[in-house]
Amino acid sequence: MKVFIEEQKFNQPLVIIIHSIAFIAIGITTSNNWPVNSTASFSEKIGALSGLIFVALVAILFLFMKLKTRVDEIGIHYQFYPFHFSYKLIFWSSISKCYIRNYNAISEYNGWGMKFSKKVKSFTTKGNIGLQLELTNGKKILIGTQKKEEIQRAIDTYKNKIVTNEY
Repeated sequence: MKVFIEEQKFNQPLVIIIHSIAFIAIGITTSNNWPVNSTASFSEKIGALSGLIFVALVAILFLFMKLKTRVDEIGIHYQFYPFHFSYKLIFWSSISKCYIRNYNAISEYNGWGMKFSKKVKSFTTKGNIGLQLELTNGKKILIGTQKKEEIQRAIDTYKNKIVTNEY
């Protein structure tokens, strides 16, 4: 039994730099205005700190976000934590096509992360390589990967379980 497991995070230097710059810029602005806000009421102080609180919460969210993928004899499991508390499972019998492909996150999905439309879902954290699933119900799911060769070997192991509707 071959099992593929991958865990990805939003830990690119650019993401860290952008969060740091935003936190520093809002922190400087807040501290420059603090003499005025220090005599204000509690709710006004919270309002003055709201930008800093928001940037900190977004940074914490990015710190904890991760995409976990597992390929085994049952199917393809994925979890985009903290939005999914457990793995979502796609059984091999619900997949009509499964292949690795290059994608453009910006032009195809308007960026990385969790993206949804009526028939297309994508779960990516970085890069431009993904596992494309075409389901028997006509929907498509793209799951990003940084381990192209390893996931391809796992897919090759179980490709006989994929339902094909070719006549």
